[in-house]
This record gives sequence, C-alpha cells and structure tokens, in this order.
Amino acid sequence: MKIAITGGAGFIGTQLAGLLKADGHELALIDLKKSEAFPDDSILADVTNRDAMVAAMDGAEAIYHLAAEHRDDVSPATLYTDVNVGGGENVIAAAKANGINKIIFTSSVAVYPLVPADPKNGSNENHSPAPFNDYGRSKLESEKTFDAWAAEDEKNTLVTIRLVATFGPGNRGNIYTLMNQIASGKFMMIGDGSNRKSIAYVGNVAAFLHHALKLKPGSHLYNYADKPDLDMRDFVTSIREALGNKGAGLQMPYAVGLLGGSVFDVAAKLTGKKFPISMIRIKKFCADTIVNADKLQETGFKAPSSLHDGLSEMIKCEFQTAKKAA
Repeated sequence: MKIAITGGAGFIGTQLAGLLKADGHELALIDLKKSEAFPDDSILADVTNRDAMVAAMDGAEAIYHLAAEHRDDVSPATLYTDVNVGGGENVIAAAKANGINKIIFTSSVAVYPLVPADPKNGSNENHSPAPFNDYGRSKLESEKTFDAWAAEDEKNTLVTIRLVATFGPGNRGNIYTLMNQIASGKFMMIGDGSNRKSIAYVGNVAAFLHHALKLKPGSHLYNYADKPDLDMRDFVTSIREALGNKGAGLQMPYAVGLLGGSVFDVAAKLTGKKFPISMIRIKKFCADTIVNADKLQETGFKAPSSLHDGLSEMIKCEFQTAKKAA
C-alpha cells in the first residue's frame, strides 16, 4: 500500500521508512527537507499548509503523523499551536479528502504532569493528562482532534503513541545534548542522580510504529518507553565509562542548579540568544520522568534491542567513531 509519513525525513521517520520499504510499501515522505536516505520518495511540504497536505497524501491508504514542533525553547510559543495542533488538523483534513481511514500519530508523555500520578511506576494511559509546558498542552489538544476524527467513523483506525525522549544515531535531541556535554567535559551532575528516566531507542520506536500498522479499526492509545527505566546516575556513569571515564563526575546541589538555570533564563530574555541551560531543563533533568508502558505488551510487540545496546550503538556512532576519525 501507499503510506504517507509526515516528518518522513526526520530521525524516527527515516528508521520507519526503512522498515516499510522492506515490506514493499510505496512511501510519501512529507517534510520540509528531502530525505537523505530515500530522496526519490520525498515530498517537500509543510504540515501547516492544508492544501499541500491534501495533495501530498493523494493515493495513500495510511498516514503516520510524526511531524511536530518539539524543542522546549521554541519562540514564539504560538508555533506549538500552529504546527502541532494546526498541522494535525490539516493531516485530518487530508485524510478525509483522500478517503484515508488509518492514522498513526506520535504524541508525547509531556501530556502527563511532571510528577507522575504513580510515583513508583509512572503515569499510565488511564491517568488524567496535566501538561506542564506549552509543548505538552499542544500535543494534548492535538490528541483530542484525532480522537474526534476516530469517533466519526467505525472504519477509522487511530493509534496514538505517547513517546518518551527517544535517542539513537543521527538524533540531536536532549539525550544527544547530554552525551555531547559529557563527551566534551562540560557536564556536571545536578542533584544526587537518584531520579529515574523513561527513554526509548529509535530502532525500537520505529519497530513499534511498524507493528502498529496491523492494529484493527478503533482508537488505540499507548505509552512507549523501553524498560527497565534507568536512574540518572547510572545513565551518566554508563555514558562516561563508554567514553573512557570513571564514575558520574562532578556534582552540583539541586538548589544551586536551579539558580544557575534562572540566570540563563534572564540572559536569554535580555540577549535573545538560546542557551543549553534553563530552569525548565534543570527541573526536567532532576525529575522522575517515568511512564508506565505495560499496555503496549497487549499488542504482542517485542522490542528488538535493549536500552544498553541502543546506548552503546549511539555512543559508538556519534562519539567513538568521530573520535577515531579525528
């Protein structure tokens, strides 16, 4: 079948496209840039342009909606609404115009509160959302528009996947930033590192997205995280050791870290520059950002890689290989 992927040239989209191509599917990789891996399948279009979405999805039988504005320092903040909410509405309009009844949508665990509803196991799909930032609020609002679409026709299939922070070779998100800071010697542990993080390896995320294509009509909601969760001290130590260092390195009290984050926030407002440190990033770093992902086991999915294997692969590709080349 023909499958459209918004954000198809991106980090997760590229991995997913490879799996779908291996199955023999025809692809429409919709993005602001061409896919380096699959240039012949690329369609340059913006999700905020409804007419472009309708045209790009002509002939498709299923849609993966991955495109999003996701950084936590986006300015102006209205971009979250324009891209994440408005873009989702345009995807729905394109589905209706082209008679497409299957949408797989990547949302975010940012729709949950910063402090988990269940501190021991993390928020699950039955817990009430309570976003703590503009990104999470926009994702939750977009979820509601997709839910409304799914309810319009019993033939519609909607799979909403609330993703945790995802990493892997080629990614330039928060986990890469953390690894890069550690590799460059610019990292300092804030707090005691006992807080746990739910994260995911891109190869496993792409595999679950691929698996979700088989789900039957109806509305399906899943958290996605690779288990078991890591605590931050173990996470940082494993990265440092893979890079030839020992232990977790230098440590800073949480209160001092928050003060430093507030200073950088003021500097960002005064200069208009973006800094790698902010109060919200300090809070997120030191929080127990965990989710319960037990429900996805009901689908029969088995992750192909362990978290350890994923971390090792990223460190090898992004840092050790680059170091040898230098």
